[in-house]
Amino acid sequence: MHWMMNNKQQGFSLLEVLIAFSILALSLGILLKIFSGGVNTAMVAEEYTTAIQLAESLMTRVGADKPLLTGEESGIENDTYTWHITMSPYLFNPEQIDNDKLKLQVFQVHINISWAMGQGQEREFDLTSIKLAPPKAL
Repeated sequence: MHWMMNNKQQGFSLLEVLIAFSILALSLGILLKIFSGGVNTAMVAEEYTTAIQLAESLMTRVGADKPLLTGEESGIENDTYTWHITMSPYLFNPEQIDNDKLKLQVFQVHINISWAMGQGQEREFDLTSIKLAPPKAL
């Protein structure tokens, strides 16, 4: 009587299938959250990289294309990045160096780059350097 069917169950029950789908859905949700967080981080990093390149470009132009003079200058780049340059005389500690006897003019140049992120957030990057101007007229 081998031809009689065995009464053993073959395949999965509905409960087992539902549990498997629940585990799969939870896993996919976690993976998608991790992936979207990584994409967001990459976008922020790209924006900071652009801001740094813009600040370095502006710093290079100060003293070459833009004369070193006390004052401020602002502008907008790519309709996204607002830049602000502040140039001021750099004063050394009077106990170490007599500022009036310096033959070169020394300026502190500060560049601020700011841009808007989504949801009203604003980010910014600052770059400060010391630049030498042509000798003072005696």
